[in-house]
Amino acid sequence: MNNLGNDNMSTENSQNETIKAEIKRIFSLSEDSASNEEIRSRLLDGGKITGTNMCVLVCAMVIASVGLNVSSTAVIIGAMLISPLMGSILASAYASVASDYPLLKKHMTGFVMQIVISVTAATIYFIFSPIKEPTAELLARTGPTFFDVLIAFFGGLAGIIGQTRQDKANTIIPGVAIATALMPPLCTCGYSIANGRWDMLLGAGYLFLINTYFIFMSAGIILSVLKIPKMRDLTPKEWKTRRFRMIVNTIIIALPSIAAVYLMMH
Repeated sequence: MNNLGNDNMSTENSQNETIKAEIKRIFSLSEDSASNEEIRSRLLDGGKITGTNMCVLVCAMVIASVGLNVSSTAVIIGAMLISPLMGSILASAYASVASDYPLLKKHMTGFVMQIVISVTAATIYFIFSPIKEPTAELLARTGPTFFDVLIAFFGGLAGIIGQTRQDKANTIIPGVAIATALMPPLCTCGYSIANGRWDMLLGAGYLFLINTYFIFMSAGIILSVLKIPKMRDLTPKEWKTRRFRMIVNTIIIALPSIAAVYLMMH
């Protein structure tokens, strides 16, 4: 009887191991991932600040501003699809995970330049726009909640997974660009500055911060899972400090959005 019981237990354990192995295989990210060299090249090229990118960025900002100004969802979506902002965030995440701090500084500086140019272009448009009243599309970008955190985080996960696959021709990135919506909050900031609506500026700026931070964080998680090469390995103390800062930053950034959901429900 004991042998029979042991055999049944061994069979059950074997089945459990098989199921676990199959689940692990199904959700494996390394099976069809691109090479480390290809991932590096793809992400860093996408984050380059070039004259072409800047011109496309300004065009995208004006298009998005017009869409927000006249409440045209289709126009807003079109602007999000051509915006190069996502590339700088993913490149910065790569540099951070690779512990390449000069590269991180370069891409973060470029990202700040993109933000300044974007808000300036939107502000100029709204100064001259004859439509001064805030539309529903503009107002929708001024009250971020924890649901926006979830969208940015899982959108960022999908985006970096799509960018690290062997197959370049995927439909993930356009979908992520629409879901995470980096452009509209910046356009709303431009509207707020042009019309002195500082209450709207705060909400739109916070929404952009949520989207940027959680895309950055989720990209960093996936790149860490893929074990991209590092310029140098962090010491246990450095890793502990980085992890602590990430947790604290996440709590600080997400807390107001959680409070917003609580207020909505009460």
